[in-house]
Amino acid sequence: MPKTPGRSAHRAHRSIIPRRPPRPAGRDRDTARRHRLRTTTIALVSGALAATAFAAPARAQDGAADRGHHRATQQALDAVVAGGLPGITAAATDRHGLWQGASGIGDRRTKAPRGADDRFRIASITKTFVATVLLQMEAEGRLSLDDTVEKWLPGAVRGNGNDGRKITVRQLLNHTSGIYDFLEDPAYIAKYMSVPGFRKHRYEYRSPWVAVVAAMRNAPTSPPGTRQQYSNTNYVLAGLILQKAGGRSYETEVRKRIIEPLKLRATTVPGNSSRMPGPSSRAYSKFTLDPAATKVYDVTFQNASQSWAEGDMISSAADLNRFYGALLGGELLPPEQLKAMKTVVPDPDDPSASTGYGLGLEVFGTSCGKRLWGHTGGWFGSLSVAVTTEDGSHRLAYNTNGDWRGDELGLAMEAEYCGTAPAASGPAGTEAGTGVLGADRRIRTGF
Repeated sequence: MPKTPGRSAHRAHRSIIPRRPPRPAGRDRDTARRHRLRTTTIALVSGALAATAFAAPARAQDGAADRGHHRATQQALDAVVAGGLPGITAAATDRHGLWQGASGIGDRRTKAPRGADDRFRIASITKTFVATVLLQMEAEGRLSLDDTVEKWLPGAVRGNGNDGRKITVRQLLNHTSGIYDFLEDPAYIAKYMSVPGFRKHRYEYRSPWVAVVAAMRNAPTSPPGTRQQYSNTNYVLAGLILQKAGGRSYETEVRKRIIEPLKLRATTVPGNSSRMPGPSSRAYSKFTLDPAATKVYDVTFQNASQSWAEGDMISSAADLNRFYGALLGGELLPPEQLKAMKTVVPDPDDPSASTGYGLGLEVFGTSCGKRLWGHTGGWFGSLSVAVTTEDGSHRLAYNTNGDWRGDELGLAMEAEYCGTAPAASGPAGTEAGTGVLGADRRIRTGF
């Protein structure tokens, strides 16, 4: 189901993300703003929130941090918790091996610490898995990236100016289709993403066609192929095409093609399930980006079908490192398909041209000039980042179990790849965070 701060209100730095369709007007716009955390981007909340209630001892799972290889990264995890989120879990994989760290708490009631082996909802990071499967299918001759949506899903993208005959699979995968994001639809927000709506529907199965119908109630945000604009609807449609081309369910294709071959034992495609496999922590949401809000809701259990192929997967930081290392290392795709995946469309909101979106894969900049590849994800109770160097040799993944601020999430990337020690949170009402997650950065939502 899974962006971060500044100008935009709702998946972690301009290096990490991006864009949204025009806001609805009037009262509908106000409703959408209240729940913006659930749409294409998650704003970095201005100012530091009090963190004393959440503080817990920091923990590293091996001696690497003590030897200094990941000391700054652990400090960054502690800074995220000090900034006001309950807890964070992380893993880094490099020439020294696997390092795991955590900070804060995993359960606000029992005060149990956040676990370094925790599983969590990876939200929009799911999109990289979906794109990988579709590119494998292209290599097998099952489909072409230049096939139209209409070819695979006749009549699905029609009405209000939408035309699936003019939109390709490639444009779905790199978010240049112009299709409206269903998570921006005011009626969808009111029914499913408000506090009462979430409580009423959280355990229900939801067909992916509900998302398509919600999107088709709206006109396109731009003509196909003219602008890169993130839309979760693209990957709902991509999942439906994946099933048509493969002849098996989306869940089965991901399991058979990626999870099982890579032995990702902490990774699941949950389907019509609301459970959260262990080990895992509780997940918390405020259902708002208002920094003054104090009410926190436990959102741990929710039916994964409601996000489906655009953000339903569950994994661990270590498993995500294994996946991105295999992907960028050439284990999952032939060279031609990997090259296509890494052919990015520039982020129209980033004048530095250091970021961009490929086919389910993003490129991020850092303050020290290193380019990283991966994805981010955000949803109720969860913000996640997974990145790697271009050769897949140095990977980092992490997750917070609270969703109401992300302005310090870039600290861990800067610490791991640039050795940048985290700065203290700014006073309330100021922009916090530096480097990749500065004042105008965003984290991409996944579902």
